Amino acid sequence: MKISFFGLDLPEGKTKYNDEIIIKLTEKFAPKKISPFFAEFKDGDFINADCIIIAKEELLDFLIMDMEKVDNRIANTNDPAEKAALLKCQKELEKEIPVCDINFTEDEYLKIKELAPLSFKPTLIIDGEVDINELIAQAFAKAGMMFFYTAGKDEVRSWAVKKGSDAVTCAGKIHSDLARGFIKAEIVNFKDFETVHNMQEAKTAGFVKLVDRDHIIEYGDMLEIRFNV
Repeated sequence: MKISFFGLDLPEGKTKYNDEIIIKLTEKFAPKKISPFFAEFKDGDFINADCIIIAKEELLDFLIMDMEKVDNRIANTNDPAEKAALLKCQKELEKEIPVCDINFTEDEYLKIKELAPLSFKPTLIIDGEVDINELIAQAFAKAGMMFFYTAGKDEVRSWAVKKGSDAVTCAGKIHSDLARGFIKAEIVNFKDFETVHNMQEAKTAGFVKLVDRDHIIEYGDMLEIRFNV
């Protein structure tokens, strides 16, 4: 995940997310390899960002760039529907509301997306000092992202996906072959797994479910994919 920031004193480059679930899974499995999640922070690189973090006192300076873009488009469009969406956007921006937090209809959303104002991307406003791992968690939530996990003696790993992703999408995140040959997924949520010692106990306790490709994966789910290619 690429996180751009503005008006904040943050280190640039990759930062490891100290994930409590990864830590606890590592204690249980003692794996040969641990693969935690790293977020990449970049000052001012809004175009390539997945999420933008703005200091509250700098918010207006940031939104002015969007205001100028919207104002210019209002002056040049001949599409009444687009103009109405832009005027709505302009009104909210003047209240210092980022575009991502404006309630658009589907048609309005598509028209504003085409213009691509900077704050159309998930924009997180920060007031005061925040721990960098907390920032990563907040950026994840703002961008509608979550973690699922794979765990075993070889490797414990976190995977980032959009909330609402199904089992086959998550399988494809791990490897394209897993999605292509997907049969079933065995899943157990970490909240349940934390109460037992190993996967066999989790199965005995009835915590492990066998699900189809369209099953929606929840935050904290641990996956093992059954596949045939």
